Amino acid sequence: MDLTRNERITFLRFLGLYLGSSFILLTIIFWQFYKIEYKLYYDLVSSNMQNIASKISANIIYADMSGLSIDTSKISDSIQYKYALYDINHNKIAGNIQEEVNTKEPIQRIKGSYILVDSTPKGHLGVYHIAIQENSFIKIRKELLEDIVFYFVLIFSLLSLIGYYLANLFINPIINERRKLNTFIKDTTHELNTPITAILMSTGKGAPLTEKNMQRINLSAKRISEIYKDLVYLFLQDNKKIHEPRNISLDEVINEQLEYFQAFANKKKLTINSELEKTIYKIDKESFIRMFNNVVSNAIKYNKINGTISVELKDYILTVKDTGIGIKKDRLKDIFKRYYRATKEQGGFGVGLSIVYHICKTYGIKINVESKEGEGTSFTFKLKKKEDKS
Repeated sequence: MDLTRNERITFLRFLGLYLGSSFILLTIIFWQFYKIEYKLYYDLVSSNMQNIASKISANIIYADMSGLSIDTSKISDSIQYKYALYDINHNKIAGNIQEEVNTKEPIQRIKGSYILVDSTPKGHLGVYHIAIQENSFIKIRKELLEDIVFYFVLIFSLLSLIGYYLANLFINPIINERRKLNTFIKDTTHELNTPITAILMSTGKGAPLTEKNMQRINLSAKRISEIYKDLVYLFLQDNKKIHEPRNISLDEVINEQLEYFQAFANKKKLTINSELEKTIYKIDKESFIRMFNNVVSNAIKYNKINGTISVELKDYILTVKDTGIGIKKDRLKDIFKRYYRATKEQGGFGVGLSIVYHICKTYGIKINVESKEGEGTSFTFKLKKKEDKS
């Protein structure tokens, strides 16, 4: 990813926080699981050892009562654990446990294995204690630890992949906005550079103040003024203000603005046709001018040489139609997004239609766009009548 230093720090912090918390949570879960499983195995093994010790004790008591002796070979063959029999002095009588056993401790751990001591024979046949040594618990615990480590690594790896994906989702909107802003700044700089260069060329040393130069200066100044107003509207909170709407004559305002744009249209040899019905409408005048000017400005900018622009106002429906390059069908849904540009063929910085959409939304004006690539675009504004409550 193409990240700036701050974006990289944000990305790594988010990923680190996610993975760190996941690691701690997984460690707690698996540690609790290990303790539960360990206790379960411990209880199972100690229970088996106790059962075997009880059986040996019962056989010893039975043999003593029957006048028989202890057959240690049978004991060794019949149980899966090591064992030992001890007399009253804690000396080993028989068995295969090699470790020194403390017969006073019911259960003890010696060299990693557990030894259970049973004292139920109570001296029958001279046996006072029976010791049973398990030989599988270490193996079971090792296998348990291996399984836990394997699944811990597997799950943490999956969480790491998910975390990386989520971090991308988290940082992508920031990256996209930064790229849009960078593009916006570049486009704005380019947009300002063109009229400023024209003014400098027309007023530079030795440049005569001819009618053509004066016209060029006038057009450039108007363009800078339009850019300035758009930037103020967008970034200096002017769009947050709801100006008090007043009744204005839309046809008169439109005629005034068409005169303003006539010089721009002449430069591209465009013909502007207007058919305006007398219409009084309640709206903030500056907002309407900004909405109308942005649409007409685009109609001029993206039109063809010798093309036409038609402006119609009838029955509270305003239509601005041009014979320009048009907009691709799949891009129509995005044209009102800030910084979005449907074409790279002409200048602009992708904020005009965003302003148009915001004004329409503010004053309840329904907007519809129809366009065909290579043939032109039509903007239709359905103005809200007094009796229209929809």
